[in-house]
Amino acid sequence: MLKEYFQELTKIELLDPETEASLWRAYKEKQDRGARQTLIEHYQPLVVKEAMRWQLQEATILDLLQEGTVGLMEAAERYEPARAVAFSLFARHRIRGRMLDYIYKNGTDIPVADSAWAESRAQFNSLVTEATDAFEAADRTFLWEAVRNAVHRLPPKEQQVVDGIYMQNREPKELALELQVSKTYIYKLQKTGVRRLRGMLSRLMHERRE
Repeated sequence: MLKEYFQELTKIELLDPETEASLWRAYKEKQDRGARQTLIEHYQPLVVKEAMRWQLQEATILDLLQEGTVGLMEAAERYEPARAVAFSLFARHRIRGRMLDYIYKNGTDIPVADSAWAESRAQFNSLVTEATDAFEAADRTFLWEAVRNAVHRLPPKEQQVVDGIYMQNREPKELALELQVSKTYIYKLQKTGVRRLRGMLSRLMHERRE
């Protein structure tokens, strides 16, 4: 099944920026479902990339692909092209969130180190979702700027790890080699950094609600 799925992906034509912008306008302004479908297909490789991070059985990977696609469609519904956030970044959090929810709800066994990594990812995704819901649509550019600013206020190593994993989509193993530390220490920095971000952004969300 995976082989057939990957073969279908090779048939997807890449979109140039002008064509993609035109499709977003058609979808958002005219509710063009054909434009929506083309955009979903164009970004399907994002779902595959996230699913293949997990070294799981083929049947579970297929389930994650399905969950991730639902997340991708949800992201497309909520995305606002006029905002200064790339759709790939916006969608990635929702795709990961759907996959992590599936893994936890179904009791899927994953290695201990990956479990710690997944837990921190889930916390970060939950944080971003909560913050997004707390802001009106017009304020979401401000929100993403606030997230970036909060990351830059972290201690240097935590900042490098959080920025690397969530903003640059880098692997913990790669960061461990760069910082010359163990993967376990990377997970510790990741978890601590996410906890600090939650504190900073929780205060911001509280102020916006008052």
